[in-house]
Amino acid sequence: MTLTIDMYDETGELRPDQEKLISELLEHAKETLQIEGDCELSLTFVDNDRIQAINAEYRDKDQPTDVISFALEELDDDEVSIIDPNLEAPRVLGDIIVSIPKARVQAQSYEHSFDRELGFLVIHGLLHLLGYDHMTESDAKKMFTLQEDILSSFGLKRE
Repeated sequence: MTLTIDMYDETGELRPDQEKLISELLEHAKETLQIEGDCELSLTFVDNDRIQAINAEYRDKDQPTDVISFALEELDDDEVSIIDPNLEAPRVLGDIIVSIPKARVQAQSYEHSFDRELGFLVIHGLLHLLGYDHMTESDAKKMFTLQEDILSSFGLKRE
């Protein structure tokens, strides 16, 4: 089963080996999380101005953030699924948007590599697409433990 990743680097800052690393990390996460079937997601790397505009528009927070996820499988109470369960189309997980400048600052602040921080943010975004959250202490513990397990088993450990 395949994972299709539509990756866009609006900043032009990522090297091809970093894009490959992120693709392989997401494949690893799919296997680790036992996500069944074909699925796809989009992953966009942006600057702080762009993520601030998205954060302001969709979350009413007029400040840059590190990662934002838009899960396409989540339904609000008044929404009805438009996906035909009999259709053999890939599962569309949603969109992950990561701020490259925020990732650089946080990597320095946490004293680990930029690649580690980038991986952390991408996996964090993926888990949100899959319905994980960190609104309660118990949910946060579950999500952050899973995140760390995926990153460590892939080899992106804190240095």
